[in-house]
Amino acid sequence: MRNHVSGFPKISLLAVPLLLLGLLAIVPAPFRAEPAPQPDAATPQADAEAAEPVVQDNDVTLTRIEDGQKEIISGTVAEGDTAAKLLGSDVHGVMQAARKHHSLANIRSGQPYTVVRNQETKALERFEYEIDGHRKLVVAFDGAALVSRVEPIVYTVRLALLQGGVESSLFQAVAAIGESPALAMVVAEVFRWDVDFIRDVQAGDSFSILVEKLYRDGQFKQYGRVLGATFTNKGVLFEAFLFRGVSGHASHYNRKGESLRKTLLKAPLAFTRITSGYSKGRRHPIFHDVRPHEAVDYAAPAGTPVKAVGDGVISQKGWQGGYGHTIAIRHSTGLESQYAHLSGYARGMAAGARVRQGQVIGFVGMTGWATGPHLDFRLKQHGRFINPMKAVNPREDGIAPGRMQAFEERKTRIRNFVAGVTSLDAYAPDAFP
Repeated sequence: MRNHVSGFPKISLLAVPLLLLGLLAIVPAPFRAEPAPQPDAATPQADAEAAEPVVQDNDVTLTRIEDGQKEIISGTVAEGDTAAKLLGSDVHGVMQAARKHHSLANIRSGQPYTVVRNQETKALERFEYEIDGHRKLVVAFDGAALVSRVEPIVYTVRLALLQGGVESSLFQAVAAIGESPALAMVVAEVFRWDVDFIRDVQAGDSFSILVEKLYRDGQFKQYGRVLGATFTNKGVLFEAFLFRGVSGHASHYNRKGESLRKTLLKAPLAFTRITSGYSKGRRHPIFHDVRPHEAVDYAAPAGTPVKAVGDGVISQKGWQGGYGHTIAIRHSTGLESQYAHLSGYARGMAAGARVRQGQVIGFVGMTGWATGPHLDFRLKQHGRFINPMKAVNPREDGIAPGRMQAFEERKTRIRNFVAGVTSLDAYAPDAFP
């Protein structure tokens, strides 16, 4: 018989049906929108090997350069692909050279790669693999030996002013203005300390966001920094301005210079719904008796990432009887957050490990006593369970008095883009640190 850790009650209480992923809503926003600029036509790679393509067949392209021909195979890692499948007999040498910077033992599906070979001899000359949206691994011959390095991925950056309003959900509102669903996540990330995107958003809310859009070869790839944003929720206006504080890290502040960051996130999941709230007397869905439910249950599809609500240290990780796979995190000021019924854990999760606010720690499941996939979220202060929805949540330090003038100047620059005083085309990322 397995024991319960002291942080989790001895009796499990949970249940929940499956979930609906949507939820938010939005209407015209305070920022004035302008047509998004059209990306430039694709520009050739600034690479000595790039030249006029002579043959193109699916994802294999033969490219002629001045001193001969190169066979360039570019594609995307498919499910089940391995480094051996992409590189053949060259895999051992490439993996040995690469391991100094990045292991190719578990390449990820969906990541772009390029293999360059001599067309006549088929000898490998260069291998590139995109680690993430910002870095790529390059393995190439330097003389007679393969060497590796990590290079930044270069994007064309354009500034866009986007706004939307809801009829049904934030995702629908984003789609209605022709943007990627990822924009909804960007908006939620900025205002996640002030707006509960699970409970609070409703028809009539609105957003406006001044955001970088990143392009490669003329194609939109992802959203970059959010310079400024507003979100109107239930008639209350929230504002955000990006500014680099004394710490040297860029963060968002409201118009008064107060940090948007707080000790705890509003919720450990971004988009889902609450199926059971904190209660001292709730009828248990499995045992049908009345008992305390000192948690908030969030219905979500199995596998939905669960985020730590605050910085802290993992105080417990493992199986806890009716609660299934669980994690508990110890925060400052006597707080501890607890996450139950997980299907699994993120990499690196272990007792004693430090985690950051917003870091993925596990995934929604229905382990233990559960009638459907959901997250059981609990919060303790000084050893006693408290209602997560009513927890005191102070802001982090705001802008120091000596930096307020610089902050006011930054606000003016952002508002000039919004008002059209400064053209969006005049934006230069390097001039806006």
